[in-house]
Amino acid sequence: MYKTILFEKSGGVANVALNRPKKLNAFDGTMHEELYRAFGDAAEDEEIRCVVLRGEGKGFSAGADLAQIVEGADGDPDLGEYLRGTYSRLVKRMVGIEKPVIAALHGPVYGAGVGIALACDLRVAAQSAKFSVAFIKIGLMPDAGVTFLLPRVVGLGRAMTMSMLGDAVEAEEAYRIGLVNKVVPEDSLPEETRNLAEHLSTMPTAALGRIKHSLYASFETDLETALESEAAGQTFCGYTRDHKEGVTAFFEKREAKFTGG
Repeated sequence: MYKTILFEKSGGVANVALNRPKKLNAFDGTMHEELYRAFGDAAEDEEIRCVVLRGEGKGFSAGADLAQIVEGADGDPDLGEYLRGTYSRLVKRMVGIEKPVIAALHGPVYGAGVGIALACDLRVAAQSAKFSVAFIKIGLMPDAGVTFLLPRVVGLGRAMTMSMLGDAVEAEEAYRIGLVNKVVPEDSLPEETRNLAEHLSTMPTAALGRIKHSLYASFETDLETALESEAAGQTFCGYTRDHKEGVTAFFEKREAKFTGG
């Protein structure tokens, strides 16, 4: 079904893996198409309530497959046009999916790999993870959503430093500045990520989706609009089965069993 990624459902979790380990999971055209399709399938599948994205081999991703971009161009490639058909639409789909997305990160997370990691809602990093917004080293500015997402995650000053210098940020420093949510030992990464994903997959999916939508939108709106968005979101969530179950469980003094509806 897929050539450059792995896709597996386990309970309410979709496990997606970048699978070009010999290229350090560099993004080529096929991988873009397959990731776009995989996230679309995950969005439409009501049984899936959380998505995990990881990389096979020695690292998460080296970023773009520059060799493929150059080889596929007739003369100098139009990088902007390339972005519109690849990273731009993929990042929008990842950010827009109304289900939590977790990135499990190890080894190199470079260039556009940083953008794809940032497009995930939560990031768990192994101690081996290294982050580099390395575009400047080949005379380019960041893309793959980095200019939008990175300053919102780590602040303008740190985003400027990472983007202008392109220096690698180690896992512990990434945690200190808020780039990742948790750092774990290398051999604990699969288990830690799985536990988090399984937990999220038992939570009220509709409410998680509304949280995600509203928090992203908050950077682009004013207080009045945000308050109205909260009201509209609560109207929606208030009619869900999960809300009714949560209230019933509260009064019955038991743990709620959310089904995602």
